[in-house]
Amino acid sequence: MSKDSDSGSFTRGLFLGAFLGGVVGAVTALLLAPKSGAELRKDIAQKSAELYDKATDMLQTVEANIGDSVSTVVNEGKVRAQNIVQSAKSQAEELMSNADAVLKEARSKVHTTKENLGDKIQNVKEAAKAGIDAFRDEMDSSHS
Repeated sequence: MSKDSDSGSFTRGLFLGAFLGGVVGAVTALLLAPKSGAELRKDIAQKSAELYDKATDMLQTVEANIGDSVSTVVNEGKVRAQNIVQSAKSQAEELMSNADAVLKEARSKVHTTKENLGDKIQNVKEAAKAGIDAFRDEMDSSHS
């Protein structure tokens, strides 16, 4: 944007310099020309009108150029904003996908651990029952 700003400043300076140079040159030419007061006033009025028209044309040209530059900057800003939004959406989708995969894996591990724990508890129960039965059998045989 600074490049456009520098270019706009240069263009405005160029037009202003050309305008002021034209004014100084016209006034100098009119004042140095050997004419009567009425002719001089008429020439000054005519040159003033011409310079006003030129300045108006230059101003319109500068305004058009600035308008084009502003439109270009706004359009570039919109494109950049759209790219940033799209990138953010992609990253969010990727994060959600990764989080979903991690959650599925965690659920699977919990389910597997739960099954393994259930099997181990069952084995402990069976071993405890076998131990109790063996103890009872031993107690019954020693009492008889």
